[in-house]
Amino acid sequence: MTELLQLIKGRKSVRTFDGKPVSTEDREKLEKYIGTITNPFGIPVRFVLLDAGEHGLSSPVLSGESLYVAGIVPNLPHADEAYGYAFEQLVLYAWSLGIGTTWIGGTMKREAFEQAAGLSDGERMPCVSPLGYPASKRSIKEALMRKGVGADSRIPADKLFFDGAWDQSLPTEKQAPMEDLIEMVRWAPSAVNKQPWRIIVSGRDYHFYEKHDKGYINEKTGDLQRIDVGIALYHFTAGLEEAGEKPDIVMEDPGFAVPENVEYIATVRRP
Repeated sequence: MTELLQLIKGRKSVRTFDGKPVSTEDREKLEKYIGTITNPFGIPVRFVLLDAGEHGLSSPVLSGESLYVAGIVPNLPHADEAYGYAFEQLVLYAWSLGIGTTWIGGTMKREAFEQAAGLSDGERMPCVSPLGYPASKRSIKEALMRKGVGADSRIPADKLFFDGAWDQSLPTEKQAPMEDLIEMVRWAPSAVNKQPWRIIVSGRDYHFYEKHDKGYINEKTGDLQRIDVGIALYHFTAGLEEAGEKPDIVMEDPGFAVPENVEYIATVRRP
């Protein structure tokens, strides 16, 4: 198992924190890292660290948190997938420091967060996340939430990766050489653990699609499931880069026949 895969599989959403503020050293590391975050869509994603006490911020699904990060993006095409791709970089880096996070898009007083983050016209703030050190034990509420969405289960690889056509499962012999990459995609976080990404493999091209479920698009958050695909896309490309490859990400719809509720997002092209 590669270092990145260990990080991805080891990271869990955290909603119960120990109440200690993020140390000055760790906060400085986060701020420095934020300045390095990019995405292949050329869409700027702005991150703002928010002290919960200073701004009166909270969420009913959290306890013990004292710091949040808000991600803000302009209302532009491909902003959703750029947002997921960028925010996940911060989430994984935070976890490498021992700092817990969880994606929050609805269970909060949105107006208070938007005001504190300085949201401007033409921008939206799809999600925020607490930043803090996990408590030694999850609250009962958090344990029930995780059980309710099946947080520790994932869709099998043959239902996510297809061989040259929609719903044509990638055979085992083609899965084997990319086993770690597949696992990185499978274990990407997603809203209510829906795992809405699907990938058609065609030669050295990996075409990422969004499988839409109802109720995940609104004016404030954008398309949450498209954000999820951006997260999975980051895991896949980061895995290739860890292996020494330099993939291209292009938006050239290959024209495969797909169901009505499925939408092409982007293609990862391996050299």
